[in-house]
Amino acid sequence: MGEVPSAAAAACAGAAAWLLGGPYSGARRARLLLAGGGVVGSGPPAWEDLALGLRRMRGRWRTEWWAPVVGLVLAVLGVSVLPLVVGAAGVPLLRRMRRAAEARRAGERRGDAVIALCAALAGEVRAGRQPGEALRCAARDSGGLGEAQAAVLAAARFGGDVPEALTDAARQPGAGGLLGLAACWRVAVDQGAGLAVGLDRLEGALRAERDQRADLRAQLAGARATAVMLAGLPVLGLLLGAALGADPLHVLLHTGAGLGCLLVGGLLEGVGVWWALRIVRSAEGT
Repeated sequence: MGEVPSAAAAACAGAAAWLLGGPYSGARRARLLLAGGGVVGSGPPAWEDLALGLRRMRGRWRTEWWAPVVGLVLAVLGVSVLPLVVGAAGVPLLRRMRRAAEARRAGERRGDAVIALCAALAGEVRAGRQPGEALRCAARDSGGLGEAQAAVLAAARFGGDVPEALTDAARQPGAGGLLGLAACWRVAVDQGAGLAVGLDRLEGALRAERDQRADLRAQLAGARATAVMLAGLPVLGLLLGAALGADPLHVLLHTGAGLGCLLVGGLLEGVGVWWALRIVRSAEGT
């Protein structure tokens, strides 16, 4: 057990030295010397080097890999491998959360691209282009068709079923507005209705829906922040206990009652955060 804190401390010291110096500190000092910025050994302040190293590490590392880092620090402070094991076990969960957030942002960007596609297509139709040619030009400028762009453009170029291709493209996350575009296309082709007028109405409806969703998200931001703040209160309690000299990490990690409290408290904490965020997500979905 004594070898683990020593190895962890050595790893932390090496990471700190890398952050402070950086992999290109020698080259940076040479550039400063040749540029007349000072003597060798001078350079940006240590805090600027530290901030630069942290930004570089944040760009390289995914969010989930900070969990074992925090677990390593707690393992050193508490002289126990349990925080390190918990931090490593949290990597898949954090990775899943990060990917879900990335997918949500990608869906929002695709929804914005669909709105831009409708606006560009309406403009091209008003300019006198045929619907197929107008769709090719608008899709090239907006990128609202996403991964299904090739199939839709092929249908538009060679006389295929464009509404069916648009319906297939609407299965992508955030591209539900393409269903409205398919309906407008079908009505315009089958019944001779004005395509530009329908696209204008579709664009207005999609923009209103997006604004309503953004307003609802802004209203729920307070509830989400409150849930996160309440989830961080146990950490504040541990810090206060350490400041008072109670050594809470030793109690939690090296006594039977402490381990029981840690298990029950962690379970209740996870269930509470999950339930609060579930309420927020259900409100957003509604």
